[in-house]
Amino acid sequence: MRILIVDDEPAMHDSYRRCFAPKDTSSADALSGMAAELFGDDAPTAPCDDDGETVQFDAVHCLQGLDAVAEVEAAIAQGSPFAVAFIDVRMPPGIDGKETATRIRALDPNINLVIVTGFSDFSPIEISRAAGPADKIFYIAKPFEIAEVVQTASALGHRWRADRDLAAAMAKLHEQSAELAANESKALHLATHDSLTEAPNRLAFVKALTDKVRGGGMFACAMVDLDRFKLVNDTLGHLAGDELIRAICGILQANVPEGAIVARLGGDEFGVLFDTAGEQAAVMACDRMVASCATSFRILGHSVHGAASVGVVVISGEDDRDPVDVMRRADLALNDAKKSGRGVVRAFDESMDESVRFRRRIEGGLGQAISNGELSLAYQPIVTGDAMEVVGFEALLRWRTEEFGPISPALFIPIAEESNLIHELGDWVLDEALKVLPEWPGQYVSVNFSPRQFRRQNFVGYVMERVQRAGIAPSRVQIEITETAIFDNAERAAETLYKLRQMGFRIALDDFGTGYSSLYNIRKFALDCLKIDKSFIDGMGRERESAAIVQSIVHLGKALGLGVVAEGVETEGQVQALRVAGASHLQGYYFSRPVPAADAKVMADQRFIGGEDDLDGDEFAIHAGNGTDG
Repeated sequence: MRILIVDDEPAMHDSYRRCFAPKDTSSADALSGMAAELFGDDAPTAPCDDDGETVQFDAVHCLQGLDAVAEVEAAIAQGSPFAVAFIDVRMPPGIDGKETATRIRALDPNINLVIVTGFSDFSPIEISRAAGPADKIFYIAKPFEIAEVVQTASALGHRWRADRDLAAAMAKLHEQSAELAANESKALHLATHDSLTEAPNRLAFVKALTDKVRGGGMFACAMVDLDRFKLVNDTLGHLAGDELIRAICGILQANVPEGAIVARLGGDEFGVLFDTAGEQAAVMACDRMVASCATSFRILGHSVHGAASVGVVVISGEDDRDPVDVMRRADLALNDAKKSGRGVVRAFDESMDESVRFRRRIEGGLGQAISNGELSLAYQPIVTGDAMEVVGFEALLRWRTEEFGPISPALFIPIAEESNLIHELGDWVLDEALKVLPEWPGQYVSVNFSPRQFRRQNFVGYVMERVQRAGIAPSRVQIEITETAIFDNAERAAETLYKLRQMGFRIALDDFGTGYSSLYNIRKFALDCLKIDKSFIDGMGRERESAAIVQSIVHLGKALGLGVVAEGVETEGQVQALRVAGASHLQGYYFSRPVPAADAKVMADQRFIGGEDDLDGDEFAIHAGNGTDG
């Protein structure tokens, strides 16, 4: 540890030498011998560092302030700065201690200054103003005690070292944060843009449509599909098909109304959002799109004639504004356009919607599903990525009716959400899931909560009351929510999640990667894990973008100290890729389809999946019925 001594009296340097040993000699040994000589059995002990090792000092002596300033400058240039400087106040005929301290501070803001004085023309306040900050300036009166000087140097040296370590750690953290932010930006771009055309993709289109729906006003949603596109792929190859898609995308972007959004939804289908004055104006705008696409393109040396069909729905402020339903209506109009001979535009009308009546019948039956005993829960295991140990199960709701047979959750859950039946169904699901926990040896159960449930008044008290009534520890219950649920009201959601975590519940952010979370937002929520949406897992083997997104999410989770659960794992290749990527947990058909409670108990008792002594995962798959994965 380097110490600087600045004093114009040679005798004082002799005193300091009694305190600090020469370089490469333990000053603690010198102190111990001198102290024993002076104090006998009451001698002070040698100073030690945090590891119990005696402190070694490398003391540099200067008779004048200017020499000391030069030593500090040279030490900084050599990368071996001083930790502490002991400075005499009066040093004629050169610069005094105040000026010396001021110049040293200007060179090295981290050095600790000890002003050594018997009397002074300067008060401590004056010196602090000139050579501050005040917390790095200290004072010792002459004559001083050996132990006082050594202990001061040791304590300030430790503090100087700790400050440097903290600064280095903060710099490293800043560097990592910058890298995370860059990865997040890249991942967000990959997640929201089509790699072929660089146009917004389906995720971005749904987000923009959701914003339109919430914003009010009148707008049009159009679905554009290329006519006879398969013929181009089959005769000229997929490279030609890709070139045609890029060309059509450029044509559409140049011929849509001002401010419109053109997105590639997948394959040869595009979506267009634009403001409109009414249905007639929207149809005219779509006619211009169809006309612009009806041209010849030079594709890989071949002449290809383009053509497109368009379905459009106009949404006004009075309409029932649901983004999923808006896209469904536009798709119905597009199907009608294709049935009408292609190359035409069709606007949606209610006669196209045969599903409306079916939807109403589903809603009516859902209200009686609990009392009729038509609901059940299936459980899908969540395993660790390394040992394949079953650590939890996701509880999944199933509905089987006499009239329609099994009804997909993807169909009836949105209906329940819109009709307010979701609270009744949610209560039933939570109570049923809690009933099975006492039969498991220690696994947790993961229960999905919809945005409307999460926004329920006193949601925390409602969940806690049911868990306490069941006699279950909150740590065995994982609450799964989507990004939509928490970002509608981020402040309230952050408070709710914090309370739940305080009570011991686990929190998982479901379908991560399909929403629009920022790094800042994710960091401020009390979460335990991120669940990667299964669409990215499914695309890992085919799409470079999906693999990049999965890798980025895993890195993000690790940086934030969160677990990462990969959903929808179906193949051995996906398992190996996810384990290499570092996913902490896996879930999907590869391990087991969702199974009844009795089979879940067998897996819970068995604990491991994939070992030599384990039951074959296919044995459980036969019990899954028509349930969906997740």
